[in-house]
Amino acid sequence: MTKASIRPDMEGSHQIKLPEGNFGVPDVMLHGFQNAQKGNSAVHPLEYSEKHWHENKMAMDFGMLRNIQGIHAPLRLQMEHSIVRKMKRLPGLPSSNVLEDSLTGRDEMLEFDDIFNYGDERMTLQMPHIQIEKDLKLL
Repeated sequence: MTKASIRPDMEGSHQIKLPEGNFGVPDVMLHGFQNAQKGNSAVHPLEYSEKHWHENKMAMDFGMLRNIQGIHAPLRLQMEHSIVRKMKRLPGLPSSNVLEDSLTGRDEMLEFDDIFNYGDERMTLQMPHIQIEKDLKLL
């Protein structure tokens, strides 16, 4: 387990490259449209820290729990979280992640994401076979 730092970290400022198809152009049919903010880096050092606030808070909570109750408590919670993350619906169907939210305590908080949905939560019609092949890294 790593100790969580309170200082913001700039390691999240890197570019994401989409796999390119023939002729150096991304294959839109397999990978979808490109993000409009492609190539933009973090504007402020706190931006990366704020995006990963929940992970940092969980790491600090696990460290405190380890100091209070011993190594078994954070290991058990991490095992429960990993089991919950592996449970998925069929490709193309969104999941509400109710069990993961109740384990992390997010079910009791009202956040910006609850009011204004992210792009990955919208209903999109995708070809399930291509989505499974992308998840298994066959494409």
